[in-house]
Amino acid sequence: MIESQQASPTLRAFLAAGLFLAALFSSFAASAQQAAPSLPLLFDARERLARPDLSSLVRLRFLTSVDFPPFNFTDQNGKLSGFNVDLAREICGELEISDKCQIQAMPFADLKDALAASQGDAVIAGLAVTPELRRQFLFSRPYLMLPARFVRNLGAPFDGKTAAALSNHSVGVVKGTVHEAMLATFFPALKAQTFDTKDALLAALKERKVDAAFADALQLSFWVSSPASGRCCALFDGPYLSEHFLGEGMTIMLRQKDTVLTSAIDHALAALSRNGRLQEIYLRYFPYGLY
Repeated sequence: MIESQQASPTLRAFLAAGLFLAALFSSFAASAQQAAPSLPLLFDARERLARPDLSSLVRLRFLTSVDFPPFNFTDQNGKLSGFNVDLAREICGELEISDKCQIQAMPFADLKDALAASQGDAVIAGLAVTPELRRQFLFSRPYLMLPARFVRNLGAPFDGKTAAALSNHSVGVVKGTVHEAMLATFFPALKAQTFDTKDALLAALKERKVDAAFADALQLSFWVSSPASGRCCALFDGPYLSEHFLGEGMTIMLRQKDTVLTSAIDHALAALSRNGRLQEIYLRYFPYGLY
């Protein structure tokens, strides 16, 4: 799961603990009425990717896991759900092969070997793109980027609505993370205060021991809208994206030999981005917005 899970193993633990489900399902109706920022387009609107002929395709087996909500998880009824699951179904629909599509869940640690052994055709589970994996597999174009964001305590006075307003305030960050390095690189003038864990950081922000924090937007977006935050805080400025620090984004991994299928998936992702269906799925699972 972006084994950094496009964020890090702590993201899996944070979300799997249940905070996500409580925040999302208990208040979804109210949240859906709020205007969340649009999903940035990752495909040039003028770009047209040809759709390869898949008439000889017997089936398309997507592999995913169940421990990375809101991307892939089992719902209250034991049904496989999530952003990635819905996206896989939309890809099949766009390619007009819904009757040939299957989605199978397995432990995250087994996904790479299962794909290599042809037990599936595509992995859609937030697996981080690395140079080593690129030597073994193909990857689709990115379909979602997970940015970094600031979050502020609403009780702290800020003179402005951009990061420049943080210059005279303490900004918390978890030490030893990509976000600490990113904060130091992008905002060297800010007064960073480091914390050992994400929980310690958020507790300090809530108690206003720091006025703001810098972390993963996925974690922050659900936290600020959950009971755990006590409505103390709000997202501030941003989003901030960096391939160097945060990776290439969410992609689909395929076998090296499947160049035609990879091109077909890229075509479908581009089409879903342009026709708004990708945006619909995004708002379904990120009603508070990441951007």
